[in-house]
Amino acid sequence: MGTLSQAVGNLKDKRVVVTGDTGFKGSWLSLWLHMAGAQVHGYALAPEGDNNLFTVLRLDEIVRHQDGDVRDPQTLTKFMQSAEPEIVFHLAAQALVRRSYLDPKTTYDTNVGGAVNLMEAVNKTSSIRALVFVTSDKCYKNLEVTRGYTETDELGGHDPYSASKAAAELVFSSYFGSMLATRKNFGAASVRAGNVVGGGDWAEDRIVPDCIRALAKDQPIVLRFPNATRPWQHVLEPLSGYIQIADFLLQAPRDFNGAWNFGPDESDKNSVRDVAESAVRIWGDGEIKIEKTDPKMHEAGLLHLNCEKAHSKMGWSPRWNFEQTMTQTVSWYREVHDGAPAREVTERQIREYMEAQQ
Repeated sequence: MGTLSQAVGNLKDKRVVVTGDTGFKGSWLSLWLHMAGAQVHGYALAPEGDNNLFTVLRLDEIVRHQDGDVRDPQTLTKFMQSAEPEIVFHLAAQALVRRSYLDPKTTYDTNVGGAVNLMEAVNKTSSIRALVFVTSDKCYKNLEVTRGYTETDELGGHDPYSASKAAAELVFSSYFGSMLATRKNFGAASVRAGNVVGGGDWAEDRIVPDCIRALAKDQPIVLRFPNATRPWQHVLEPLSGYIQIADFLLQAPRDFNGAWNFGPDESDKNSVRDVAESAVRIWGDGEIKIEKTDPKMHEAGLLHLNCEKAHSKMGWSPRWNFEQTMTQTVSWYREVHDGAPAREVTERQIREYMEAQQ
């Protein structure tokens, strides 16, 4: 028990389920698990459009994927029992704040109802020994304070997305406490991460994909909230935490059950404008424009996590600072844009991350 390298090594030949494997984070995680020698089973909606990371990485060749909806409890449970995993990473979600305003019901049905269905499936699948239940830093009631939020802070949410993540945390903790806490050789953790960036994200209304789309078309980058500060981190940072906590849960579940934050150092605070300016610099050229914001849509100005628990109890720390994160991210898009094979670039960055010093 201990280092990331040990945790990755322990994945060899493990049967693992990733819900949401067709999403951005799920695709990076699925490839990393495959590289580690795990047998990866994925359950998610079919990837959106042709320009998505799951398709670009050709993950259908290496992941035992099944198209499915977490809102379908029977299909999800049948899939879980058939896969017989030792480890489950639950990432399936509606992950966009602005989309949650446009379609709040689907957001709640997916993020809250889907959490209920996931916990039911876990409860009915005896092979599972470790559950890593992914929510978001936005599960915390945002009081616009300057300190980082800790795992014991109040949950809540102003917008439908944030509220759905807070509610998913309650679903997780109640199911675990009332039905799963006494299960032998089983551990479960909810994990909360900030805004992730990295190559292969083409989602709408996310700053890095918006920047890349503009840069690739020689169009100006348009910013709505240039001064909003976010805990930017490369997607591999929280994924490394998820992999490590899964390993700890397998070996000492009672010591590692519960909630965990994974974010950048609290001193590493950068604005939306910083992200855009870095993207322009690393890409090579580009223009930035500021657009007046929509007063009808609330957007938090400051949100940061305190990750002392993960630092002290797991030995987890970020490996890439903001500059390294942006360099790796924009370089991924630039290389793939220029014709490099996406899977080769992604595998190389995973290896570089593992070799980096904490």
